[in-house]
Amino acid sequence: MQVTYERDADPALIKAKRVVVIGYGAQGHAHALNLRDSGVDVRVALHATARRAAEARADGFAPITVAEAAQTADVLVMCAPDEVMPDLYAAEIAPYLHAGQTLMFVHGFAYHYGFIKPQADVNVVMVAPKGPGKALREAFTRGGGLPAIVAVANDTGGAEALAYSYGAAIGCGRAGMIASSFRIETEGDLYGEQVVLCGGLTHLIRTAWEVQVEAGTPPELAYFDCLHEVKLLSDLIHERGIAGMHLAISNTAEYGEYVTGPRIIDARVKDAMRAVMADVQSGKFAEQWMAEYRAGAPNLARVREAAAAHPIEAAGESVRTLLKG
Repeated sequence: MQVTYERDADPALIKAKRVVVIGYGAQGHAHALNLRDSGVDVRVALHATARRAAEARADGFAPITVAEAAQTADVLVMCAPDEVMPDLYAAEIAPYLHAGQTLMFVHGFAYHYGFIKPQADVNVVMVAPKGPGKALREAFTRGGGLPAIVAVANDTGGAEALAYSYGAAIGCGRAGMIASSFRIETEGDLYGEQVVLCGGLTHLIRTAWEVQVEAGTPPELAYFDCLHEVKLLSDLIHERGIAGMHLAISNTAEYGEYVTGPRIIDARVKDAMRAVMADVQSGKFAEQWMAEYRAGAPNLARVREAAAAHPIEAAGESVRTLLKG
């Protein structure tokens, strides 16, 4: 694994460029603020109906249009949502791109699956922090950073060095910038989100909670067992690894893991995980998501409403209120 650190990057490269961050949401705000704090000439561009315009202004930015950004910037940082980015690119970026500019992606979705196909005379690079924007900003302000995946898909001259300079400016050079590809970053990110971080974890928690409540445990106490303590264990795993976490829990808990884990995550589950990976790698999931978005996201709205109405949410609200004293 090739890892580059802040000391190996040239900060002057990104400071010599006019940088525009397109979008001010989950990633955009952190990138813009970190760049500015690192002395980079950075502006923010938003589409006409952007909800984050007031937030950007409150943070001291004067948003410009995306079309203006495409005409004037040396580096365009693509922080708009995955589903919005292709149409935004086609309408307000592609018509104005010119040779020598750099498209900087913070996630590979739109490029890897071919929803955006840049012209051959622009640099196409990616600096993808391994964590949400909030964590990226908090780590930066503490003097640290998040690791990032760095990739170069098209290099018309100096693209790789510029990508590492950018990564250092947002703080990722403090933790390590890992050389990879758009494909590996995109597919790994989607798979991890669906199978573990978002899809697998939340469904495991809800289902375990339901079974415990059905067995007679009060909802709030089941919430402690099946959700509240997840953070405590995940923090231990994050700090020490799985084997290190075992040293911090009881022998009873550890033994229970070994005899029960394989009953829950069995061969059938692993086959389902393989099917998810296949959908990610083939582009099937990407096509499904873009079709859902372009239809107005009716299914997303329906399942989001159902998730918010699940009784575990009421139990959680009670627990969080109790813990506030």
